[in-house]
Amino acid sequence: MKTTYITLSLSAVLLLGISSCKKGEVASTELEAYASADSTATIVSDSISSVATMKVKDKQFIKTADINMEVKDVYNTTLSIEKSVQDLGGFVVKSNLQSNIVSENTYNTSNEEAMLIKKYQTENTMQVRVPTEKLGELLTLVNNNKLFLNSRSVNAEDITASIKYAEMEGKRNQKTSENIGQLKTDKDKVKLDDENMAEGNIQKLTSMDTTDNLKYSTVDIYIKEPKLRIAEIAITNTNSIDNKYKFNFIYQVKEGFVYGFYLIQNIIVALINIWPLLLIAGIGIYFFRKRKTAKHEQSKISE
Repeated sequence: MKTTYITLSLSAVLLLGISSCKKGEVASTELEAYASADSTATIVSDSISSVATMKVKDKQFIKTADINMEVKDVYNTTLSIEKSVQDLGGFVVKSNLQSNIVSENTYNTSNEEAMLIKKYQTENTMQVRVPTEKLGELLTLVNNNKLFLNSRSVNAEDITASIKYAEMEGKRNQKTSENIGQLKTDKDKVKLDDENMAEGNIQKLTSMDTTDNLKYSTVDIYIKEPKLRIAEIAITNTNSIDNKYKFNFIYQVKEGFVYGFYLIQNIIVALINIWPLLLIAGIGIYFFRKRKTAKHEQSKISE
């Protein structure tokens, strides 16, 4: 009887372990599916960089590239790159095309007209994403537009161990969920279940992000024109207009009279405000002059 009980217990544990492994496998289905597809992908011949098309058995790589180069025409090159990315099944994340003003001067050509001369350089900062198996092809197409290549880096990050770790974490999370489910329902169980669910969501999000980065490579591209461009823009001669209205004699005379009138008013108001001081000063002057007169008369009598 005891032997039978032990046998039944071992069978139950074995079935539980098999069920947990299957559920853990479901959590990493997308990563495994892409890993399988990637291992059978056709290798594209890449004369630009072997890193872009590198394949190693049982290894998974997240590939990125960074390009800095000078081109003949930034605008046309931008359109060409965007079209190439679209044709390869990718998409543009960012494209920031702008003109940097080197100098700006205005030259008057008549009393009414003038010419604004701008010297500038055009540049664009782009970020695109392309299917990883098409990365080498994109690098070749981008390279065809260059006048001078300042720098280019292609990186392949080995994340094989990270994928395996994510699979193990998925299985652990599933097992924890099953163990929590066997507990008696109370506040602690609710808290543990909530925390485990949050951890599971983070793992799923990380798995989705990793799958996306495996499927699509990110390429940062900076392009600029080495030569200065010149823009000639017809504008109005503002100096002649300013001179026309800079001085109006009649208006200025009128303003002078008005200003003088208000100035007199302000002076009168100011004197009224300090009348106590004026009164004291007047009394002081009166006694000073009276005393001075008395001394003068006294000196005459003495003589």
